[in-house]
Amino acid sequence: MSDVKTSRVGVLGAGQLALMLAEAGKRLGVEVICAGQPGDCAEQVATLVVVDLNDAEQVAAFAKQVDVVTIESENTEMFVLEGLNVHPNARAIGIAQDRLLEKRFFNENGIGCAPFAQVDSTEDLQRAVAELGLPSILKTRRMGYDGKGQVRLESSGDIATALAEVGNVPCILEGMVRFRAEVSLIAARGTTGEIVFYPLIENVHREGILRRSTVPFAGATAELQELAETYLRKILEALEYVGVLAVEFFVVNRGLLANEMAPRVHNSGHWTIEGSATSQFENHLRAIAGMELGATTSEPTVMLNCIGEMPSEVETASTAALHRHDYGKEARAGRKVGHITFAASEREAIGRWYTRLNPED
Repeated sequence: MSDVKTSRVGVLGAGQLALMLAEAGKRLGVEVICAGQPGDCAEQVATLVVVDLNDAEQVAAFAKQVDVVTIESENTEMFVLEGLNVHPNARAIGIAQDRLLEKRFFNENGIGCAPFAQVDSTEDLQRAVAELGLPSILKTRRMGYDGKGQVRLESSGDIATALAEVGNVPCILEGMVRFRAEVSLIAARGTTGEIVFYPLIENVHREGILRRSTVPFAGATAELQELAETYLRKILEALEYVGVLAVEFFVVNRGLLANEMAPRVHNSGHWTIEGSATSQFENHLRAIAGMELGATTSEPTVMLNCIGEMPSEVETASTAALHRHDYGKEARAGRKVGHITFAASEREAIGRWYTRLNPED
């Protein structure tokens, strides 16, 4: 394409997000090269370079083979990013990978979040419980995802063992929030400062894992969409951010409390492949490659995650309205192995497939 400024994008990681970035790159004319290990799912569609992502020298050598580097996980160690041409930038990644820094950043930028306290010891935890009350949630500051690295405290008797349950690492205690819904907003910011937003997405989680995303959020008003966009614009500009950013919010009364941000393409945005004029994956590549961002005009869409095992091709083929995305992963309890999307008007099929994928609900 005529506006391509970067032809080779390197992704640190080769999981399903890298796979979908590589698929978008093929459509866009951008080569996506992934750093990972043999057998990683992105190897199905992209060039894979074997790299130990915890080895700064290996990462630096990989980065020399591409024009710009991006990440698949905000938990990428900061020391391996030093000196790299990386988008989003290291400051954004560093804030997003530490829950304490993230909460403070939200507050510094006028964005409300759940009440929280720093916890580095049992004494800290006792003080935090006295301040925030119970029930509350103890979360590790780093490396938590899909419900991992956290424990719910119901009574004072839980205090003695809570830190040990999460590995005796630095934590925060987070107060409980009464919310109407969980939503996310995804935006992309380009190298010129251009910003595009997708519609608010309603998300349903169970056991800390996203099960369903629906666009648009049925409770969204123009004012709520505008508020979410205002918050993301503040974050993007404060961080001089380039790429796709996702922020998860709790909807409270008529406002929003930020839960966490992800400096990358996000699970709640997978619906954009079929449901938007430009997917989040394409817009991320466009942003970091210095290209003009694509339109985010979107149609009502529902995405369901496939957790643990992927339904067979025969089974999914029986539903004509279904779009199947199999990541090529081995079946394992609690593992995201794929997703399926539908036009939101396919209510009967969506309900049937949600029950099929989430029999415990």
